[in-house]
Amino acid sequence: MQVTVIDDYQDTFRSLDCFGKLKGHDVKVWHAPAETEAALVDMLRDAEAVILTQQRTPMPRGVIEKLPKLKMISQTGRNTAHLDLVACKERGIVVSAGGGGGPNATAELAWGLIIAAARHIPSEVQALKEGRWQTSLGTGLAGKTLGIYAFGRIGSLVARVGAAFGMRVVCWGREGSLARAREAGFEAAASQEAFFAEADVISLHLPMNKDTQGIVKASDLARMKPSAILVNTSRAGIVEAGALVSALKNGRPGRAAVDVYEVEPVLRADHPLLKLNNVVCTPHLGYVEKDTYEALFTAAIDQVLGFAAGQPINVVSI
Repeated sequence: MQVTVIDDYQDTFRSLDCFGKLKGHDVKVWHAPAETEAALVDMLRDAEAVILTQQRTPMPRGVIEKLPKLKMISQTGRNTAHLDLVACKERGIVVSAGGGGGPNATAELAWGLIIAAARHIPSEVQALKEGRWQTSLGTGLAGKTLGIYAFGRIGSLVARVGAAFGMRVVCWGREGSLARAREAGFEAAASQEAFFAEADVISLHLPMNKDTQGIVKASDLARMKPSAILVNTSRAGIVEAGALVSALKNGRPGRAAVDVYEVEPVLRADHPLLKLNNVVCTPHLGYVEKDTYEALFTAAIDQVLGFAAGQPINVVSI
């Protein structure tokens, strides 16, 4: 079977231990992202099965209908919001989306971003390379308030590290999320207004869906302290469009650390956050580490092999 893998940005896929499981299949791997639908169609023209990396590339109807050879889409992870499942069903394309991966990698990155922003690590590294010594005064975390928005698999890990650092941890989210936080021994904020106003660091861990899109409003950000840091390793769309850039320019919050963007990949440094000095920006690295890749792609390859053997697994139904 002709299997195409796209968005292998780091040229990593063939080096994974699980790649050998595809022996006997014709595998084509693309590294550069498709910047247009036409380019994506050209990449996938001969594919019978395609392996997608998370939600890096949408597969809308306009693409799917131009791929007559495509029989199967194997998604890493369970999120399929970027796929037109109705169009796939109409054309008889099987979509498999299983597990793989875990919360630790993203939680680790969240803490990397928190510390980098609090201690000005990126700018201090750059200053040192330019011949300067100690150009800023960082902020310690012990005794400060860490706000966790959504106490799920990732948020709970970030919360526990905050407690280990001696931070007061306050949580916000839906009632189920708050109940889990209380059960784990953490405090629930009195209100959304209090949550944003009191926290020194807020880490967002909401999934992206129709209910959470734009759930963090400009009015929420305006309540944050001038010294506070907003961290987003979840999805850019959970913050109201344009609100974070405006808030940072207005000084509430004073800083941000961001791993996610409305349109990805961000190429040619074309994003307003990259032009601000009070933001630490990373290129969606939350899950980008070897163990997570092995888990995600092992699951995705197993889905391809199951389909090739006539026994598809983790099939998404609509």
